[in-house]
Amino acid sequence: MSMIWLQDIAFLILLIGISIPLGIYIYRVMTGQARFMAPVEKGIYRMLGVQDKNEMSTKKYAVSILIFSGIGFVLLFSTMLLQEVLPLNPEHLKSVRWDLAFNTAASFITNTNWQAYSGESTLSYLTQSIGLTVQNFVSAGVGISVLFALIRGFTSKNKKTIGCFWHDLTRSILYILLPFSFALAIVLVSQGVVQTLLPYKVVTALQNGASQTIPLGPAASQIAIKQLGTNGGGFFGMNSAFPLENPTAISNLLELLSILLIPCALCISFGKAVKDSKQGRAILITMIILFVAALAIVNISEQYGTVFYEGVAASGNMEGKEVINGVGSSAIWGTATTAASNGSVNSMHDSFTPLGGMMMMFLMQLGEIVFGGVGSGLYGMIAFIILTVFIAGLMVGRTPEYLGKKIEPFDMKMVCLIILAPPLLTLLGTAVTVMLPQAASWLSNSGAHGFSEILYAFSSMANNNGSAFSGFTGGTMFTNVFGGIIMLIVRFIPMTAAIFLAGDLSNKKIITASEGTLSTSNTMFVGLLIAVIFIIGALGFLPALALGPIADFFTALK
Repeated sequence: MSMIWLQDIAFLILLIGISIPLGIYIYRVMTGQARFMAPVEKGIYRMLGVQDKNEMSTKKYAVSILIFSGIGFVLLFSTMLLQEVLPLNPEHLKSVRWDLAFNTAASFITNTNWQAYSGESTLSYLTQSIGLTVQNFVSAGVGISVLFALIRGFTSKNKKTIGCFWHDLTRSILYILLPFSFALAIVLVSQGVVQTLLPYKVVTALQNGASQTIPLGPAASQIAIKQLGTNGGGFFGMNSAFPLENPTAISNLLELLSILLIPCALCISFGKAVKDSKQGRAILITMIILFVAALAIVNISEQYGTVFYEGVAASGNMEGKEVINGVGSSAIWGTATTAASNGSVNSMHDSFTPLGGMMMMFLMQLGEIVFGGVGSGLYGMIAFIILTVFIAGLMVGRTPEYLGKKIEPFDMKMVCLIILAPPLLTLLGTAVTVMLPQAASWLSNSGAHGFSEILYAFSSMANNNGSAFSGFTGGTMFTNVFGGIIMLIVRFIPMTAAIFLAGDLSNKKIITASEGTLSTSNTMFVGLLIAVIFIIGALGFLPALALGPIADFFTALK
């Protein structure tokens, strides 16, 4: 067994081992059992004007999220437009063009972190540390909040409330995201990740005495939450492929673990919250099976799907990859960042082999439910579980049930919104873009690979990922405005649907399981769930994938 596979196995063991106690901790935090910072928490509630025991209706919970996110959008958008006259701008960077500011604000409040700019040459320290980093925390906190609202829908009986958004948001940030990000940032600084407010440094290079500008800034604090919150937006344009964001093997491992850690732990939290650990374990096993299958394809494609030359050591496809990371670390990072709603990179995805790039693209197109974003990935997977239960119920002529709640027409309408909005917007964005006469000028490649670059871009934007095939120019006014609108739609329509699904489930009685109740925690159901996920993905994207990466693969064989 090669070192690459041993590395992958060790990573998964470490990930699962840490996720179990973390999942239990998150459950205790979000259910109010761990409140060791209660005075601070209560102080925040007083500042917000909410009571410790407040509960919200479905509508009020959804409206609170939309208003809160809207205010965040306006503040971030305004900060970028006024950047030139605001403090903490030692390089005197100009204010951001309105369409790029719109796209970036939409990107960061939706936890997408699609970046049509290079941070070191576009955004000031204030914009990055106060604007973007704050949104990294709150957008991740919103995802966790909605997940636990949905969990309450399953655990409540005949209730018209689903919890309080302000309680959920405060606890998710105060007890989970903030302390873990602080600890990770400290460790990253010890590894050489930059964290300073000093101006950029001009140094003299050893070769020919040429001068070189080294960009600096408060990067470590943003990088920690970009990974833990499955945000992915880099402080510098090269993201985690840049030495000042990811300088060592230790920083690489810690950042990679952070991408999947909270989404993985939330599966454990789910099992604890519904009082049935087998349910959380079944979801986690499903995600791991899909992740391992995808990782195997990417690994094999990058290790063996390239040209070998006689007399040259076989090292796999090293194009676009850092030597310090190699093929193995780049492959597992690429798989993790597209399986989660992260999008950070330690290599250039446009340089992956056609099948390796296709697998990363397909993971996004599934709706980023293989771990997925913090909170959003799991409630997306729960939507697929409800769909699977519904299909199974139709097959045997029985009213479908999940966790003691009957699945009725309204619930299925909400499930369809959660599942279908991302693929519809992915295909719509791709179709509209390829029909534009100027689209060819935005690509560095023609033919099948050029189409893949467009398909990847809209798969990323429409699934809250943020990574890109670098051959696609994403900074045009069309892409900024159209892409920003898509990111807003695919974040808040499924999220609102998940909240209303929670409200409808909460208002129902809990049915005692009988002999005819479908088990949703055994091997058969896991297999059925995987089949439904693949069928939805295949039906939606196989034609587009055939025109892009599959055609690119066969073209490369010539």
